[in-house]
Amino acid sequence: MTFARSQAGPAQAAGPRSGRRRPGGRRSAGHRWRAEWLVLGAYLVGAVILTVRLWIDPATQAQVGDPQDVDLYAWFLRYSATAVSHGGLPALISTAMNAPRGIGLMWNTSVLLPGILLTPVTLLAGPQVSATVILTLGFAGSAAALFLVLRRWGASVSAAAIGGAVYGFSPALVDAGTGHYQMQFAVLPPLIIDAALRIVTGRGHPVRNGIWLGLLVAAQVFIGEELLLQTALAGALMVLVLVLSRPGSVLSRIPGTAAGLATGAGVILLICGYPLWVQFRGRITEHGSPWNTSVFPARPAAFVTPSGGLLFHTPASATAAGSFPNYIPEYLAYLGWPLLIVLVVAAVWFWRQLQVRVVAATFLLFEVFSLGSSPKALGARFQAWLLPWHWLYHLPVLSQMLPDRFAVLADGAAGALLALSLDQARSAAPLAGDWRRRGIATGVAALAVLPLIPLPLHTAPVTPLPAGWQPAFSRLRLAPDARALVVPIPSGATPQALRWQADSGEPGSLIGGYFLGPNLKGHAMGVLSYPRSSPPGYLNALWQGSKPSRYPSPAKVRATITGWWRPAAVVAVTSLNSRLGRYLTSLLGPPPVRIGQVLAWRLRT
Repeated sequence: MTFARSQAGPAQAAGPRSGRRRPGGRRSAGHRWRAEWLVLGAYLVGAVILTVRLWIDPATQAQVGDPQDVDLYAWFLRYSATAVSHGGLPALISTAMNAPRGIGLMWNTSVLLPGILLTPVTLLAGPQVSATVILTLGFAGSAAALFLVLRRWGASVSAAAIGGAVYGFSPALVDAGTGHYQMQFAVLPPLIIDAALRIVTGRGHPVRNGIWLGLLVAAQVFIGEELLLQTALAGALMVLVLVLSRPGSVLSRIPGTAAGLATGAGVILLICGYPLWVQFRGRITEHGSPWNTSVFPARPAAFVTPSGGLLFHTPASATAAGSFPNYIPEYLAYLGWPLLIVLVVAAVWFWRQLQVRVVAATFLLFEVFSLGSSPKALGARFQAWLLPWHWLYHLPVLSQMLPDRFAVLADGAAGALLALSLDQARSAAPLAGDWRRRGIATGVAALAVLPLIPLPLHTAPVTPLPAGWQPAFSRLRLAPDARALVVPIPSGATPQALRWQADSGEPGSLIGGYFLGPNLKGHAMGVLSYPRSSPPGYLNALWQGSKPSRYPSPAKVRATITGWWRPAAVVAVTSLNSRLGRYLTSLLGPPPVRIGQVLAWRLRT
């Protein structure tokens, strides 16, 4: 039972090529070292090609897919960079958005760790450049992480290279990259699973492995907790398969396993204890899921229907993918008939090999998890209790996970299964004998992954700063933490002010927002929206040029502004003669600041 190269030397390694290494000493080791660096370089080149349209003008171009989420991530990156530039870490509850109540950063996909590390890039070049860096490193880094883990598990360079590419450039990561950075930056899950398996299988010093595991898990907490939960489930499943397959080997290492896991838990508690306490016991907490998770399953057709983001697709398949109920960032299941057939055959043929069995079981269960907990997508006669996720999704914390996103780590398991099976197939032929048989196995693997080749991401310009935005705030001379009411008031339908705040750093505190948070009863809710009959909804309708038939009285609007929001300033991106400009003038008087497209009023608070 080996999931890592033995510390005692090659002779004791039990990888798929055990006992079949060619002599060569330093020359062979040097050749493998150069080949590994070549693979890592190829991953980086592939990631740059995939994001090349962004790199042409990274400060003003964003990927097409989910523009609201892209603007939100730009806001989070600016928020982290601003905190670091003032000599501190980002506050975990902040009124920089949704003043005066604020938002909980741990309940949102705030990518705090990448935001902190990329502070120099954000301050010098802007948050959109940092977002493009995250996206590029997400593709290349995820592929490199699985490649290095597979090499540690004994896979050949070529097989590990294919496996890493299947994961790092999978359709799941490519489509997640159109707006969901916390899922697309999937670098750490393979490393976390490898560290946990090294503890369980007794490879290396348990305390040292525990420290490494704790650091990796703590880092993932500040990248994306949903992906961490998936990783924990995958690791637990792998350990379960190991116990069922080799109970004596695993159970005999219980003392070392306990020491390693306890060390890891101590590191996690030291780093993440306070942030997790703030998340679950702080001023802003929530329960339940903000989403109806029953509408986020992978549809069976999505496994074999390529989207328009892949090189090999048809107009019909692109249309079908584009009509997916939850839009392209959630269209994650595609692997294609060729690869699915190869994986099934490989799993059955090499099931007796422990490594193959472990990753095959993980792949199968995660793909079934991605079908969700409702039988709607599988037909009216299908019973919900037959779906494994039906028994888990209602548990605390797990209830917030979207089932279609299990495809991310399922693709990682698919890459590992393909790599390990390829080595098993090639090792069946003598090294100096049937080279045709070895070539056929490699060719089949290459053809199976050919349909997964992605096209460069499409881009569109981000919402530019309104003319006069920064001069208007200079004239207002607000305190760094003074809240401002910006019209359009940011929400799920109108997130523009978040982008303007992200690109300029103004204002320091913004009323309204686009975020996840609790309602008045503490239940998690999705992105904030306003009814048109409410004061913010009415102001946004005026900004859009319409006037609802039902609208609040001027007294109610004025009371909301001065009594609840209590902004230091009101800033409207409109003209004086527009419907919104005339209405605000009737409420607040003539604007003392008129620059470009911006009207602004300084209020007494």
